[in-house]
Amino acid sequence: MVNNLSLLSSLPRVSLGHYPTPVERLDRLRSAIGGGPTLLVKRDDAISFGFGGNKVRKLSWVIGEALAQGADTIITCGGVQSNHARATTAAAVKHGLRPVLIANGTPQAAPSGNALLDALMGADIQYVAGREDRAPAMTAAAERLRSEGRKPYVVPLGASTPLGALGYVDALGELLAQGVRPDVIVHACSSGGTQAGLLAGAALHDLKVEIIGVSADDPADQVAAAVRSTLTGMESLLQLKGTSLQKARIQVDDTQVGEGYGVPTLRSREAQQLAAQNDAIFVDHTYTAKALGALIAWVREGRFTEDQTVLFWHTGGQVGIFA
Repeated sequence: MVNNLSLLSSLPRVSLGHYPTPVERLDRLRSAIGGGPTLLVKRDDAISFGFGGNKVRKLSWVIGEALAQGADTIITCGGVQSNHARATTAAAVKHGLRPVLIANGTPQAAPSGNALLDALMGADIQYVAGREDRAPAMTAAAERLRSEGRKPYVVPLGASTPLGALGYVDALGELLAQGVRPDVIVHACSSGGTQAGLLAGAALHDLKVEIIGVSADDPADQVAAAVRSTLTGMESLLQLKGTSLQKARIQVDDTQVGEGYGVPTLRSREAQQLAAQNDAIFVDHTYTAKALGALIAWVREGRFTEDQTVLFWHTGGQVGIFA
């Protein structure tokens, strides 16, 4: 299926950041947790645009389509401290588009973290009470803007659309071009786009790899359904009808959610400290610390063998440390 990769270059995209992102060994962390498989980290936290993170890769494709359609405004949603909202705002202003954010939660008296960056970039932030209110508010905002003569483009949560997921099809190819062929990839997941992209990329490159998403919020079956839906949409984009893409094994672990989205756990706190103190890698409690906590637990439990290579895909979010 490698020939289908040529379709990626035929779709509009914009340049956000510089690639490839580094791949580093985590030898000190490995030693600190008692040995086990070779541990690597793919540093998408180091993407050189908008404080990085996995959303930047997705937005290269999504903003490309928005511009191709003549949009002048980008509408998206997220929590008050949403990494996605911050990255989307950055991508919008970089390309001359007006950013409109629908944020669920209470405005901070003194904005910090992602909320501070959103305000600094001049986002038009509209607040709603809960997560379930975001989609209707985005629809209403789009209708209002059209009535005013503007051309809005709505970006769903996480940019986790079949188009956005192409960012991680491309990223998987980037990893292979760096000479890295891991046995296992572990990453934080929520809306499912990153995992769908990695699974599609592995299929396209015929890479035999176990890809495990660690949920930050929703039950495993709900996240897996979102991944499956995105994969279905990607079949059309990449002309993969009748291929094995729909047979991809979707692995989602929801045992690290703890008391809820953004709430630290004992395991995520330990993972954050171990990564910082051994390899100067910074992970946030909402996403990446929980995923790294799962990886550390699996190494200690002997889930992986010493001759395997396990790659932690750092999807960013470090701004949340300062929220």
